[in-house]
Amino acid sequence: MNLDLSKIPSHVAVIMDGNGRWAKAQGKNRLFGHKTGVKAVQKIVQESARLGIKNLTLYAFSTENWKRPEQEVTILMTLLVSSLKKELKQMTENNILFNTIGDLSKLPGPVQKELKYTIEQTQNNSGMKLTLALNYGGKEELTQAFKEIAHKVKNNIISPENVDETIINKHLYTRNLPDVDLLIRTSGEERISNFLLWKIAYAELYFTEILWPEFNESHLHLAIHNYQKRERRFGKTSEQLNA
Repeated sequence: MNLDLSKIPSHVAVIMDGNGRWAKAQGKNRLFGHKTGVKAVQKIVQESARLGIKNLTLYAFSTENWKRPEQEVTILMTLLVSSLKKELKQMTENNILFNTIGDLSKLPGPVQKELKYTIEQTQNNSGMKLTLALNYGGKEELTQAFKEIAHKVKNNIISPENVDETIINKHLYTRNLPDVDLLIRTSGEERISNFLLWKIAYAELYFTEILWPEFNESHLHLAIHNYQKRERRFGKTSEQLNA
């Protein structure tokens, strides 16, 4: 499949779904699914950087994921730390800038420490920005932003008349990220699951039946190819775009 490299989406976001179901289908436990899912992340990160995608945002752990069994949450956090340690060299060699969004204060101490270290070690890289959404929820992000804005309005730091999209954006976890061009969700589920609610206002949505551990470079190409065939009007008509 030939992709038009002049029309590569600038910001691709992925809801990585299906680790547990994939493992169950293999007769394995959920841990096996999560470990295999990490390998899929490695493939997609490298291929995204190679294609020239400027921003890749992965939904790694939502605010709702704390409801999962304690043992599974512990395993996910342990996997995160080990993956960061293992992939730091690759990120450095591929000039990848590592970033996070979400309320990191509620993550275990060792996880916060490793995240901070990885961010510091890659902060001067100028290639693709890889963002992990951790303890992240779209509604929670907006709620925190509105609270901060309300506090500033109350203290006459911001005038109510000046509250606009730009002001709101400056108070989001995602303030340093552009709007999402392409949102991919694996596993056949067709919902947003509280992910990047502000940034996906005009994103193209792509749903695939492929479970995340099986999602590979060719599947990414297919999603981008589908994206490139779409007409992005942003409220305008086709005639206006053609003119």
